[in-house]
Amino acid sequence: MHVAETLIEVREPFAADVLLGFLAIHAVPGVETAAGGTYTRTMSLPGGPAVVTVELLDRPAGVVPCHLSLYDAADVDVATERLRWLLDADRDPQLVDVALGPDPLLGPLVARHPGLRVPGAVDAFEVAIRTVLGQQVTVSGGITLTARLVAAYGEPLAAGAGLTHLFPTPQAVAGIDVETLAMPRSRGRALTTLAAAVSAGDVVLDRSQPRAEVRAALVALPGIGAWTADYLAMRALGEPDAFLPTDVGVRRATVLLGRQLGDVLLASERWRPWRSYALMHLWQVLFDPPAGAVDGRA
Repeated sequence: MHVAETLIEVREPFAADVLLGFLAIHAVPGVETAAGGTYTRTMSLPGGPAVVTVELLDRPAGVVPCHLSLYDAADVDVATERLRWLLDADRDPQLVDVALGPDPLLGPLVARHPGLRVPGAVDAFEVAIRTVLGQQVTVSGGITLTARLVAAYGEPLAAGAGLTHLFPTPQAVAGIDVETLAMPRSRGRALTTLAAAVSAGDVVLDRSQPRAEVRAALVALPGIGAWTADYLAMRALGEPDAFLPTDVGVRRATVLLGRQLGDVLLASERWRPWRSYALMHLWQVLFDPPAGAVDGRA
């Protein structure tokens, strides 16, 4: 393995603690870990497998140190670019905060977490599959299903520290017999149909593609609705203005903020073109609710 160290520049403020918290909550055993201020994961790169670590908490201002263990030294630039997407490193946080900060609803949330980022993806297909598996289940339930998929269909990788597999390829997922999956058949078919479409090139999950075209191709597939397509646009395609009005987390945050859902949905129109960041602020309310909030969760 080729070992490389690199620094990814980020514009301050950079809410690294929130980003790390999100990655930790969504970490899939076997593929990724988050502990001690760092996030580590396996990656499939053009030259072969890799293991990457980003130092999020104990870091110099303006940079995120990254440790790369690569099968092919030529993959350094590709790995770094994907990590930039994961960290949302190219966004100007001051531009977002200045736009959302004066808002009467979001202002206190922006002040609490300046420089909040939208967690991106090192692999858009992976996020797509994880999103389908997470439909209509809890976050922990979706992680359990994803971990089972990884263990059964991912390529084994003895990387140590709990990292055991690469995430399954589109070809591997497309070939799964849905009858063997411990989930509703409709979701299993959505999973394999999506993978087959990506494998065949009918759906191209790439940031260079027009987002409207990618969204249209996604929602044309069985079992892929607006929530899934818009979540993928936000996380995998870098869309800064995605919003999920039917999201359970938005509804819970609305209750904790003492607001009516209709008022929040109406307010979301004035958050353009940064609704993805507004959504992240609303989700963060679930983890650090305002004083005096009433938890409306069942």
